[in-house]
Amino acid sequence: MKALRIHAGPRARQHIAEHGLQPSDVGVIPAAAGGPKGLILGPLDRYIFGQWLPRSTQPVHLVGASIGAWRMATACLDQAVAAFERLEHDYIHQQYEIPPGKKRPSAAHVSERFGHNLQAFYGGRVDEVLSHPRFRLHIVTSRGQHMLRREHGLATPLGYLGAFVTNTVHRKAMGAWLERVVFSSPSLPSEVAGCAALPFATTDYRTRQVALDASNFMPALQASCSIPFVLQAVHDIPGAPRGAYWDGGITDYHMHLAYRTASDAQDAINLIAKGAITTEATGQFDPKKVGAAPPPAPGGLVLYPHFQHRVVPGWLDKGLKWRHKATPALDSMVVLSPNPDWVRSLPNAKLPDRNDFTHYGTDSAARAKAWLTATRASQQLVDEWAQWLERPDLESVHAL
Repeated sequence: MKALRIHAGPRARQHIAEHGLQPSDVGVIPAAAGGPKGLILGPLDRYIFGQWLPRSTQPVHLVGASIGAWRMATACLDQAVAAFERLEHDYIHQQYEIPPGKKRPSAAHVSERFGHNLQAFYGGRVDEVLSHPRFRLHIVTSRGQHMLRREHGLATPLGYLGAFVTNTVHRKAMGAWLERVVFSSPSLPSEVAGCAALPFATTDYRTRQVALDASNFMPALQASCSIPFVLQAVHDIPGAPRGAYWDGGITDYHMHLAYRTASDAQDAINLIAKGAITTEATGQFDPKKVGAAPPPAPGGLVLYPHFQHRVVPGWLDKGLKWRHKATPALDSMVVLSPNPDWVRSLPNAKLPDRNDFTHYGTDSAARAKAWLTATRASQQLVDEWAQWLERPDLESVHAL
């Protein structure tokens, strides 16, 4: 049974049809929130960052929330393959003390233990992340507004109820409750001084950008992983606006963003040369007037290893199926995800997830065994991806 499914937006499919797929084609790699589900991507991470991407030299933006932020920060470490192996080991073998009569540990305990784990993992190595010669890291967090500006036993549940109702009506309106705050690593020496430019447009949602440095790296990364009611919010991160910061997956669960890649400017020039500009008020290019794709520019595509092929905008959109469809924002994206039929062959017929903590309770050894079985099986994703790269077959690439 095939383990890997490849999906691509129309622009990415056209690129693959005419040029195949090379490491130099990738300009952005997103990484979703999703807790233990991200473990299934460990072998792909090690292959992409350890073997495939080093064959190119272009800058690459890494955008992540929650476990996705942890994965992308790990990619920026020296000896990234070994670091990914340690991340997988540490995540699988994490343990928390469950009080008598309770099904889960307290949020305070999980936050304390998680902060300790981050310090043990990145302590003394933050400069490796911030000064990577190619990768520019963007850690996505969610900052509370109004009733959510500080964590509170009563105000926080009411605030998230308000966010849920507002988001159901209009996603952008949820910005009144929670804003997207992105912590970005410094720009490369060849770029304008400051933090790296965001690789996506921000007109879709209320957004702030903050420079990522040694003083705020740990709290920003912990905030990005702080699931409401499971961990405590992180308050008043250095260099950022005061307030409570939560899991970046709340605003950006699967990184459904309007990506801007290195080839966009060149494509615009080519479109102008072809006379492909409309006179409509929108000022948008007319793709129907465009012929064959131009020669590929470095970093023109978004490569997305993901645990499913649907790219859900926000955590509160999980039940809103009409928001799970692809949009033009994903036109340049290639998604690598597990085949749902293959997933059913894993322990418990599913991917690892947070429910396993309560399912296995104090039997952490049984949980670790199930998760290890799943991660070892996911090596098949790498084998099939490497085989496809040798002979790209457009017929096996599904429309996103």
